Parts: sequence; C-alpha cells; structure tokens
Amino acid sequence: MKRIVFFSLIFFPFLAQAQETTLRLVSAFPENQFYVKRTIEWVEKINQEGKGTLQINFIGGPKAIPTFEVGNAVKTGVVDMGFSTGAFYTNVMPEADFLKLSETSAAEQRKNGGYDLINRIWAEKGNMRYLAKVVEFTPFHIYLNKKIDKPDLTGLKIRITPVYREFFQSMNAQVMATAPGEVYTALERGVIDGYGWPIHALFDLNWHEKTKYRVDPGFYNAEVAVIMNLDKYKSLTPAQRAYIDRKALAYEAQNDFWKSYNQNEAKRQADAGIQVISFDAATSKAYVEKAKEIGWATAIKASPQYGPALRKVLAR
Repeated sequence: MKRIVFFSLIFFPFLAQAQETTLRLVSAFPENQFYVKRTIEWVEKINQEGKGTLQINFIGGPKAIPTFEVGNAVKTGVVDMGFSTGAFYTNVMPEADFLKLSETSAAEQRKNGGYDLINRIWAEKGNMRYLAKVVEFTPFHIYLNKKIDKPDLTGLKIRITPVYREFFQSMNAQVMATAPGEVYTALERGVIDGYGWPIHALFDLNWHEKTKYRVDPGFYNAEVAVIMNLDKYKSLTPAQRAYIDRKALAYEAQNDFWKSYNQNEAKRQADAGIQVISFDAATSKAYVEKAKEIGWATAIKASPQYGPALRKVLAR
C-alpha cells in the first residue's frame, strides 16, 4: 500500500506536467507598440493562471518573423499563434483584409453568425482559428506632411497597406507598401509624403515627430486579432481549448477601452502640433461613403464566394 501511495506522489506531478502545452506566439507589430504591450500582459495572465494546463511563449515581433510573413507562419505551423491585422496577411487570403469594413462590433458578430463565418473562411483558406478581435472602434486616417484642401492626393507619395490601397489610388495617390518599422525613415528621407494609419499608435513609433497633418474624418475600422494555427488548436485537449477560448473572449470583451483611448490620442496629437485637415459636411460624408463603396466593391471582386456573405454580417 505504501508503495502505491509513493508511486502516485511521484507519478502524478509528471502526468500533470505532460498535460501542459506551450504555444509559440509572434507579433506582426514591433514589441514597443502599445497593442503588443497589452497582449504581453494578456499572455502573462494566461501563463500565471494556466499553469499545468496551457502556457504561451511570446517569441517577439518582426525581428523574429517579418510583419508580412506572420500569417503564413501561422498557416503552416512555423508558429502556433499570431498577433496581427488581416491587412498584413492578404498573401494568405484576400478575405483577411475585409474585416476593416466592419460596422458591427465583435460582440455583435458573435451573435449574428459573423464570428462563425469568419472562422469557417479562416479555417478553409488559412488553416487558422480566429480566436478574438482585440482592437476595434478605431478609425483609420490619412496623415500628411503637405496640406490639402480637398480629398485629392495627386502628386503625393503615400505609404499604404492593403487596407486603403484602392481608396488612396482613387484619390490619385502614388502608393507604396512598407512595414510599420520602415515608415519613420521613409518620412525622414522624404521617400513618402504621408501614410494611412489608425487614430492611435503614432507615438509608439515616433511618427508624430515627422507628421504635420491628420485628415478628418476617419474611415474604416482597424482590426487586430489573435489567430492560431488550426491544426494546433484541434490538437489541444478540450480543457486547453476551453481555456484559450475563454481567455481570448475576455480579452475581446475589453474593446470598449479603445473608445476613450482614441479620444486621448487625438488630444495628444493636437498637443504635439499635428493639425487637423477637415472638409465641409457634404464632402466629409461623400469621402466616407466613397471609402466604404470602394472597400466593398474590391472585397466582392476579390472574393465573389465570401464577400457578399461577409457584408451581411459586417455592414449595417
């Protein structure tokens, strides 16, 4: 009897340890960006509370895997998880960029079938599980070093991602795609005259030092998410899947945070000397509608199969 008890004391700690899984996470954004700092805090909490069940090893940002390769790295299982915006992995599937067109919230999409549809598409085309959207309620803007008085970017060189390629081209911009880590130098050297970016996070990258104007109103809705290799997700035990799903949902449930944060960032930009370029009411409305119209036309052309279905759950 004593031998059985002794064996149990020795064996079961090893059994528990064997049940713990560690997932490798990489970020498409630099480690010093606020998005990433929040996600690292989320990871730390998961690791603290998930001992014996699940752990996440944060590998790093673009120095580990280049920004535009994170999606493929998740798809192929080079890493288990990615922290990215869909615009950075359109090389995996065009649908990844459509989430910028969301007018319904992540919470609404979990109720109206949008979340399930996204996961069906991400599974089929990207071998991914879309765990949670953790940045939303955040418009994009044009930032410039030269003043304009109407929505016309003729003669201006503008840094883009797929998010706003067609929209900026419709305003006659000369566009060029670069990773976030290259924008500061491009501004400094005059390689670009401006860029598209959300209302926040300029200060994380020091872009405010080289930016004179922000164009209002904003358009589209920034999307940043935690994605996971589908094979790895399926390989988890039911308890591990339940744990990561619960933690991802809890992270997503904090998204109202961005509403007040963005207001503070706009004030911070003003304090840093970034001036606002605004249009009259009619022009502003047409500007936003044009962005939406071009966005959905491009989406449906790129994905006739899923574009219309996504519009039903993302648009109002």
